[in-house]
Amino acid sequence: MSAIALRNVRKAYHGGPTVLHDLSMAIEAGEFIVIVGPSGCGKSTLLRLIAGLERADGGDIEIGGTRANDLPPQDRDIAMIFQNYALYPHMSVRENIAFGLELRGVPKRERNARAESVAGMLQLDPYLERKPGALSGGQRQRVAMGRAMARKSSIFLMDEPLSNLDNALRIAMRTEVKELHRQLGATMVYVTHDQTEALSLADRIAVMKDGHLLQFDTPEAIYDRPAHRFVAGFLGVPPMNFLSAKAVPGYSGPEGLTIGLRPEHLSIHAGEPAANGLGVRLLLSEMTGATVILHCESAAGRITLNCARKDMPQGSDALWVNLELSHALYFDEDGKRVELS
Repeated sequence: MSAIALRNVRKAYHGGPTVLHDLSMAIEAGEFIVIVGPSGCGKSTLLRLIAGLERADGGDIEIGGTRANDLPPQDRDIAMIFQNYALYPHMSVRENIAFGLELRGVPKRERNARAESVAGMLQLDPYLERKPGALSGGQRQRVAMGRAMARKSSIFLMDEPLSNLDNALRIAMRTEVKELHRQLGATMVYVTHDQTEALSLADRIAVMKDGHLLQFDTPEAIYDRPAHRFVAGFLGVPPMNFLSAKAVPGYSGPEGLTIGLRPEHLSIHAGEPAANGLGVRLLLSEMTGATVILHCESAAGRITLNCARKDMPQGSDALWVNLELSHALYFDEDGKRVELS
C-alpha cells in the first residue's frame, strides 16, 4: 500500500491558469521523495494539497489507502516543516518543540519527555531553555524539525527547509536530514529547487515543469536516462550540453533532433582527435580547485565541460573537443528522449 497516492490531481486558482495538470504519483511508505523544479512549477502547491492546506480541483489524494480529499489537515497524520521555521520567539526550544503536543492535550510530563528525546536526537540538549533569537540558523531549523518529529507522524512534508541557510550550513544540514530519515523510517516528501539537494537526498525524484510531472524515478535514472530534455538540462552541474544534429544514423523521424552529452563525456584537446572531434573556441574558464569548467563555442552550439587543471591546453583559444557519442542521448523537437534503432 502506498503511503501517498495521487491520481490525476488538478489545481487552478480563481479561474486563472492551471497550476497542476492531471498529476499522478505513488509514494511508498518509508521513501524519501524529492520534488524538484523551477519556481512556479507547482511543487509547493502539490505539497499543500497533500497536507490539506488547499483543496484539489480534481483527482484523488490517498493517504495510507484512504481517500483524503475531504480530510482536514489534523486528521492526515502529517507533519510539515516550512522554509521560514515559524518558531514562537517568546518560547524556549523545549516549549517550541512541545507546543503542538500541548494543543492536542498531551499531558505536560509526556510532552516534556518527548521534547527532550527529540532534542537529544537533534543535538539540541544544551539549548532547551534558550529562545530562538539566541540560536543559529541551523539550530532554529533543527528546532522546527524537532517540533514536527515530536508529533510522531508517519509522513513528513518539507517545503524548501534549507533555503534560508548559507551554503556550508546547507551541506551540513543535508546530512542531518538524511540521518533523520534513517532514524525515523518515516515517509518524507521534500520540495526544493536545488538539484544538488535532490540528487543527494532522494530515493526517487519527481521533476516538475509548468504543473506537469515530467519524470518520477531514481536519481541514477533521472541523471543517466532523462525522459525529457528539460529534465536532462535541469539536473547536473555543469548542465548537459545540447548540440544540433542535421542527420543521425538510426533515426527516421522528423527533423529537429538534438544530441545531449554530459560534460564528463567530453574531453578537451589542443589538436584534432582521431574521431568525433569538434572544433571550439574557449570563451571562459572557471577554476573550481583541481578541475576547471570550460565554456566553449562551436558551430553546433555552446559546450561546457570539465577539465583537470593539469590537462588544460595552453597558448590558444582554438581547441578541439572529443565527443564520446556512445554516451549520447537524443531528444526530438518536443523535448522527449528518443531511442535509436
